[in-house]
Amino acid sequence: MLQLRIHAPGDVRLDDLPAREPGPHDAVLRVRACGICGSDLGYIKLGGLAGPGPEPMPLGHEFSAVVERLGAEVRNMRPGTRVVVNPLAGGNNIGNGGDAGAFSKEILVRNVDSAGVLFPLPDDLPFDRAALAEPLAVGMHAINRAAVAVGDRVTIFGAGPIGLMALVALRHRGIDDVAIVDLSDNRLAIAARLGAAFTLNPARDKVWKALREHHGTALLLDFIPCAGSDAYIEASGAPGVIGEIIGNAKPGARLSIVALHREPRPVDFSMVLAKQLTITGSMAYPENYGEAVDILHSVDLSPMITHRFPLAEIEEALAVARDPNRAGKVIIEL
Repeated sequence: MLQLRIHAPGDVRLDDLPAREPGPHDAVLRVRACGICGSDLGYIKLGGLAGPGPEPMPLGHEFSAVVERLGAEVRNMRPGTRVVVNPLAGGNNIGNGGDAGAFSKEILVRNVDSAGVLFPLPDDLPFDRAALAEPLAVGMHAINRAAVAVGDRVTIFGAGPIGLMALVALRHRGIDDVAIVDLSDNRLAIAARLGAAFTLNPARDKVWKALREHHGTALLLDFIPCAGSDAYIEASGAPGVIGEIIGNAKPGARLSIVALHREPRPVDFSMVLAKQLTITGSMAYPENYGEAVDILHSVDLSPMITHRFPLAEIEEALAVARDPNRAGKVIIEL
C-alpha cells in the first residue's frame, strides 16, 4: 500500500507499507479523494510537524472515503458508507503528526463511534467536492470567531483555499458585502465566481483607499479616516498584513487570524487600545463540523478545484499547489 510520507525537509516519498487492519473500535476506509493543504506544503518544507521527527510523517487530511472494514465493536457505521472525516477527532491527528495520512488508498481511523469523527455523505455529492469539507470547516470557524453577522461588511486577506472557504461560508450565511485581497489574479477570479462583491490586488490597487470607498469611511478621534469594514479574516500569512489591518481598521472592528504566521509579527497595541479592536485566533474547526457537508451539498464549489491528479503524480501535484498563479485547490484522486 503506497503512503505519502515526509522523511526530511523537502524529502517526501511514496512508501510501500503493509495494509492495516482495524482494532475493535476502528475502521479502515478506502480513500477516494484528498486535497493538498497549505499546511502539507509547510510540513514538507520543515520535514515534519515542526521539524523532523523520529519516524517519517504521513501526509493528507482533507479527504473523502468509503468505509471498507470495521472493528468488531463498532456500532454506528456500516461498510460501504460514504464519509468525510474530522482528522483531529477521536485522537487521530490524521496527516497532522499522527500515524495515518490520507494520501494512500486506505487509511485506518480510530475510535469511529466517537462523536464527530465520521460524517456520512449524501449519495449525490461527488467525492472530489466532498474532500473540501475540511478546509470549508476551517473557513467557517474563522468567520465564527470573528462573530460575523448579516449586514456586516467583511474583508478577507488571502484568496487561497482557506480564504475562499471563508468567503463561501460568509455568502452561505447571507453576508453579501465581502471584499477579498490577494496578489494572484487567478485566485481573485475564483473568488469572483464564488460571490465576492469586489476583489483587490495590492500589486495594482490601493487597497485601503478602495476599502474606504466600498465599505465606507469611519473616523478615529473625529479626524483620522479608517476603512469601514466591520470584520477582517486574515488568511494570507503575509508579514505586514496584521499591522496594516490594525492601522487602518475602524474603531470596534474585529480581526480573526486563521493564517499560520511562523514568525512573530509586531502589533501596535496603542492602536488596538484606541480603537478597541477585537483580535482572535482561529484554529481548526467549528463545533458543528457537519455543517460543512450541508453547505457542500447545497453550494457547487467546483470552481475551487482547479487540478486533479492521481497519487502516482504527487510530485507534479505538489508543484502545482505551490504556485498560486496556477492552483486553487489541487485534489488527488484515488
